[in-house]
Amino acid sequence: MMSQMKQMMVPLLVLAVLVIASISFASNGIGLQGQVEGEEAKFHALQNEYFSQSKQVRDSAESGSALNQQLAQIQNYPSELLRLKLVGVGKILTGIYLALLAIAFLLFMMPIRLGKLLREART
Repeated sequence: MMSQMKQMMVPLLVLAVLVIASISFASNGIGLQGQVEGEEAKFHALQNEYFSQSKQVRDSAESGSALNQQLAQIQNYPSELLRLKLVGVGKILTGIYLALLAIAFLLFMMPIRLGKLLREART
C-alpha cells in the first residue's frame, strides 16, 4: 500500500506543477490584458493634452522642455501597449497549453493506473 502511494507521488507532483503553472500564466496574461485599457486611456489623455497646444507652441518648444518630453512619451506609448497586448496573449496561450498538457498527462496515466488496479485485482 505504501509503495503504491510513493509511486503515485511523482505523477501527482508533476500534475500539480502543471496545473499551478497553467493557472499562474493565464492569470498573469489576463492581468496584462486588463492593464491595456487603462494605459490606452492615459495615452489618449496625453495625446489630447499635447495636441491641444497650437502648432506654433509645439514646434517652438526647446529640446528637453516638458512639451518635448511629452512628445517622447507619446511616441513610446504604442510600443508599450503592444508589449502589454502581445505578452498578455502569449501568457494566456501558455496557460492554455499547460492546461492541455495536464489533461494529456492525465489521459496517459489513467490506463497505466487502471492496468495496475486490474493486476492487483487478479492476484
